[in-house]
Amino acid sequence: MKLVRLRAPGGLDKLDLVEEDQPRPGPGEMLVRIRACALNMRDDFAVQGKVPLADGRVPLSDGAGEVIAIGDGVDTFKPGDSVVSVFYPWWLAGDMRSDTSRDIPGDSFDGFASEYVCMPAQAFTKAPAGYTHLEAATLTCTGVTAWRGLVTCGKVKPGDTVLILGTGSVSLFALQFAKAAGARVIATSSDEEKLEKLRRLGADSVINYKAVPEWGGRAKELTDGRGVDHVIEVGGPATLAQSITACRTGGHIALIGVLTGFAAEVSIPALFSNQIRISGISIGSKADQQDMIRAIEVNRLKPVIDSSFPLQDIAAAFRHYEAQRHFGKICLEL
Repeated sequence: MKLVRLRAPGGLDKLDLVEEDQPRPGPGEMLVRIRACALNMRDDFAVQGKVPLADGRVPLSDGAGEVIAIGDGVDTFKPGDSVVSVFYPWWLAGDMRSDTSRDIPGDSFDGFASEYVCMPAQAFTKAPAGYTHLEAATLTCTGVTAWRGLVTCGKVKPGDTVLILGTGSVSLFALQFAKAAGARVIATSSDEEKLEKLRRLGADSVINYKAVPEWGGRAKELTDGRGVDHVIEVGGPATLAQSITACRTGGHIALIGVLTGFAAEVSIPALFSNQIRISGISIGSKADQQDMIRAIEVNRLKPVIDSSFPLQDIAAAFRHYEAQRHFGKICLEL
């Protein structure tokens, strides 16, 4: 089989396409033929050496494909099933604990940039009915993150207003989930072409945050001064104050990203006086993913995919990712 291994300390020139023997499933494991993978910011940090990895690690946390063989004791899947990976194989349901978040594919053990993988069956769920492998591969990280932030923790309901920041894949999934829930969506971007794409995807109102630096206040104006019910906060330090401004009393901020850094000054009085709730979101559990997939099937949602590359062009895929001109997921097809 063909696979990619990353030589320490990392860098796009350290991604080696190699050939190795196929693994065989042991008890509780499955052999899966990976057909597609998706790129995420965490993967980019890893291949660039910003996250220390063991020498020779197979990168990528998101993969989808078909079950080829099962080991003893596996009764939830059968050969031929279309499956998609979960981000935390040991976080099955409920709240995250240190013992359930200890292992991540592409990080603490080999990931999905490989034609075949052999992993515990609990490292997968069934893919949405009618999805291609390419579509399924987009769900593991960004799809589940948006779902947990907006639905599991946010408890979004019909009539709510959701503010999404930018056009990253978490925001695009959140837009679709919000509309499926009957919510109104306000979306931001600094790119007029992307703002038009957001409108076509279902955004009810859009704000160019470069043209309107006080976009939090503008979002509040769009709700007749009430404020938004939920913010999908992916920016971090440079955007959090405006997200707080945009919120209604008792509003919810799903704190997901750190695109602008890792530390911020926060107005504590603005939080407690307005009873704003902030949820720190780190992907989600297997149960979150299964709930999300049921909603996807009922609402016939499809992910936004920007482009796909063959496995041997993985470095080119990451260069495209780093250029930040994409709209939707960047994927690999194997």
